[in-house]
Amino acid sequence: MYTWLFRVGIVLACPAIVYFGKIAPNPIGLGIGLGVGLLIVGIEVLVAELNLLTIMFGVLGTAVGVIVARVFDYMIFQMGNEDLYKVWDKFSLLRYFAFGVLGLVISLRKFPELDDLDKDLLKMGKKRGAEIKILDTNVIIDGRVADVVETHFLSGTLVVPRFVLTELHRLADSEDPLKRARGRRGLDVLARLQENVSIPVKILDKDVPDVRETEGKVVKLAREMGAKIVTTDFNVNKVASLEGVICLNVNDLSTALKTVVLPGEAMSVFVMKEGKEREQGVGYLDDGTMVVIDDGRRAIGKRVEAVVTSIHQTSNGRMIFAKARAEKAPAA
Repeated sequence: MYTWLFRVGIVLACPAIVYFGKIAPNPIGLGIGLGVGLLIVGIEVLVAELNLLTIMFGVLGTAVGVIVARVFDYMIFQMGNEDLYKVWDKFSLLRYFAFGVLGLVISLRKFPELDDLDKDLLKMGKKRGAEIKILDTNVIIDGRVADVVETHFLSGTLVVPRFVLTELHRLADSEDPLKRARGRRGLDVLARLQENVSIPVKILDKDVPDVRETEGKVVKLAREMGAKIVTTDFNVNKVASLEGVICLNVNDLSTALKTVVLPGEAMSVFVMKEGKEREQGVGYLDDGTMVVIDDGRRAIGKRVEAVVTSIHQTSNGRMIFAKARAEKAPAA
């Protein structure tokens, strides 16, 4: 309702300025004023829908419009056509009014985009070549990303969407003790990341309303921004690859950095339990890799020296098969 009243006021104000301002108190002048008013309203309708009104940006836009009008004055004067300049100068009041209103309307309509550029440095950072990496809920709760950041293996800007932060708050306020502990751990890790000055961490106030799941929001947001995703979720990794989004999985990084054991090498393993086969013992490395030891059943509860015989990589992880070394007889 108020929008249409504003538009009608603009359409009526322009011919009124021409007539009562003694610019051209005739039907031609009224027609020119009416045409300028309709032009302003037409441009206003084409501009993006108003989302946020800010007095500072409105005044700034109006000032820019007046400056543009002055630039046009100088350009017309430099053309050297006195008749054209007289006609142009005759409509000076209407001209400044039109440019001022256009500056006001454009600044208010486009303020959300300017706010995003200024606050989050998303599009601006992308043009400068800065890499943007979006953190999802799982990788923040996992916590290892903070260690990776502190070792300077990540560069660019880390972005935490507002809906991820909301998810962490929801988990931290949950009645379930496990979920509450996960949420609080995620908030602690996020605070630790923000304290690190080597890489900036930005909170992005941008939502993806057409997607309900947080993981889907992260993938779509990364695709729109041309950013990468840092996660520990296998499903997010698969969906991101289908969407053409680069995904940095901390679990994959951890697997790649595991100590490689080759057949024939010796290792010290603590035998925890018996294996499925006869005389087998089972132990684990520090990273959780299962070691199946032949002739290790007799050493359950002890640490033995074993020689690696083979290594098998399965969907559940890596398994190492080894054979226990024979114990040396004590010297006489």
